Amino acid sequence: MLVTGATGFVAKHCIAALLRAGYAVRGTVRDLARAEAVRAAVHDAGGEPARLSFAVGALDDDAGWAEAVAGCGGVLHVASPFPVAEPKRPEDVVRPAREGTLRVLRAARDAGVRRVVLTSSVLAVTLPLRDEPGHIYDERDWTDPERSGLTAYMASKAIAERAAWDFVRREGKGLELVAVNPALVLGPVLDADLSASLEVLRLMARGSYPMVPRARLNVCDVRDVAEVHVRALSEPAAAGERFLVSGGTIALLELGGCSPRSADLLAARRAGSCRTGRCAPRPPRRAPSRGAARPGRAAPVLGGQGRARLRDAVPRPRRGDARRGGEHAPAGGDLSVVRSGPAGRARQLQPEVRAARHRAQPAGD
Repeated sequence: MLVTGATGFVAKHCIAALLRAGYAVRGTVRDLARAEAVRAAVHDAGGEPARLSFAVGALDDDAGWAEAVAGCGGVLHVASPFPVAEPKRPEDVVRPAREGTLRVLRAARDAGVRRVVLTSSVLAVTLPLRDEPGHIYDERDWTDPERSGLTAYMASKAIAERAAWDFVRREGKGLELVAVNPALVLGPVLDADLSASLEVLRLMARGSYPMVPRARLNVCDVRDVAEVHVRALSEPAAAGERFLVSGGTIALLELGGCSPRSADLLAARRAGSCRTGRCAPRPPRRAPSRGAARPGRAAPVLGGQGRARLRDAVPRPRRGDARRGGEHAPAGGDLSVVRSGPAGRARQLQPEVRAARHRAQPAGD
């Protein structure tokens, strides 16, 4: 299986999950000098590095993609540009996101790959928030990238996913596509290379921002996101579907406080909400509010068990956890993994799994 953007936070967890499931994995990197760091990281997450190889591939370059996908049965296209600061030119983010996705899809189609799982985002579903009181978002909704107020990254996720569905419909020649739309992805990092979203949280924990908005974000655990990607590769009924992934909501203030250096300060403000860097997201409020989302007619699929708590919300490298059966061990709890097709159709795949409500507020992956 091919995993693009192998140095990324989500991609490394996907690679580790695939290796633990017995797959041979090829990861793409821009520079092979970073391959050994990825190999060490996934080994600490319980992956067998002997089954991991690497190929060079960049979203803005055609070179290398045919070689990268050769012999692969499936592709996890995780790579996408995510700048910490808003670029002067939105196209600097939008173009590689869209064109890189199309490069991967063309290469996969030409190599006879059966299925591509695309890492999209809840940002491709819920933005901008509608002025309709009580509107509940689900996978039938689409972000309008032409509306004002969106960052380049927000627009890029919607544009890239739309382009992917259009390509498969018009030029796919039987290539199957699945989109995974996670909320803000948190969880343990596997090395010292933080993603852009986690870097923002680290800066919050250090007090680098003068204030924090009173807002709640929909969040999910990176290990659950990786598991959904792996299951989406093999579940027959997942083809042609979108999946929202959410584990609950959490306040920005709590996110900024969930680090070992600031947990004591947050605990003083809100006793019991955060201890030793571990934070449990609040369940959704019963009454839907602006920006809320829920499965609608769709049912949880690909399994409905997720982490009951978000561990290490602003995570630190944890060496050897998998070997000790620690943070990478399975945990029980409800995870909202729902799906409906791009046109809004929904079928129940696992009737024994109870549909779970969730809030999908604006968040990044």
